[in-house]
Amino acid sequence: MPTARFLEVIGGEGFAEPSPRPMFPNPPGLLRVEPYSPGLRERIWWGAGTRATAEWTARQGMNLMSSTLLTEDTGVPFHQLQAEQIQRFRDTWAEAGHARTPRVSVSRSVFPLVSELDFRYFGLETRSTDQVGHIDGGVARFGKTYAGEPEQLVKELGEDEAVAAADTLLLTVPNQLGVDYNAHVLESVLRYVAPELGWR
Repeated sequence: MPTARFLEVIGGEGFAEPSPRPMFPNPPGLLRVEPYSPGLRERIWWGAGTRATAEWTARQGMNLMSSTLLTEDTGVPFHQLQAEQIQRFRDTWAEAGHARTPRVSVSRSVFPLVSELDFRYFGLETRSTDQVGHIDGGVARFGKTYAGEPEQLVKELGEDEAVAAADTLLLTVPNQLGVDYNAHVLESVLRYVAPELGWR
């Protein structure tokens, strides 16, 4: 399995045959990746789109990334399905007996509406809801966009079970709107939303 081999190699296992005529003496046996980074193996994240792939990620000993899309649908709201995915990941991690504590991240699109330009770009997204669609022939559930005045965002994000369960929140930004506008969005989240939710 390619992923398992990748994890072995970055963990320091030798894999490359040394040159028969090296410029400098090699240690005996197969060569490992250089420069070697102790602890890299524990800093690998895997993007899992289903509950089953989250469990697989845990068995491999990788941290979990979960996006604004899950390639399955059980009929419950997106944040609840994603929270179940996170719980299954953590349960499987514990069953696997890994020594360290894993990390979990989720992604959200969050747009505080604090300027006229914000309302022009994202005012219609205040009515955003989960979407169910099809990807590669299968059902998928897409999470809503969080757009609204700061007080409303604090309320809605405070009720998001997956955000509460995760260690890290990644904010998706509309890069086509440019650096200055995206810096404004991030600053608005940090100024008006994060403190009210106790984020740091």
